[in-house]
Amino acid sequence: LAVVHECRPTAIKRALANLLENAIKYGKVANAKIDAVPSETIIAIEDEGPGIPETEIKRVFEPFYRLENSRSRDTGGVGLGLAIAQSIVQAHGGQLTLTNRPTGGIRAEIRSPKQ
Repeated sequence: LAVVHECRPTAIKRALANLLENAIKYGKVANAKIDAVPSETIIAIEDEGPGIPETEIKRVFEPFYRLENSRSRDTGGVGLGLAIAQSIVQAHGGQLTLTNRPTGGIRAEIRSPKQ
């Protein structure tokens, strides 16, 4: 089954790479799924990490915000990956959300309207 969605492929690739890298880095596993419904394309990436405190979920999209306070690049980036991903998704008219999974980990979901 092929999913065709009009977009800027290089930008979407960057957003997906940021989300997948975070899932692997903090959740050790990344499972990705794409689904198309008549009105939108849905891309979900799930990990098996510790999740994010509910009070921090909106803040992780802020540029340079990091949950992990260490300054080491081995344990965390500079805090731009999610901000960049969100900006790209919004530029395509879509929405990026993060939710804690009941079984642990995070679900990053991109919902983008079909053009």
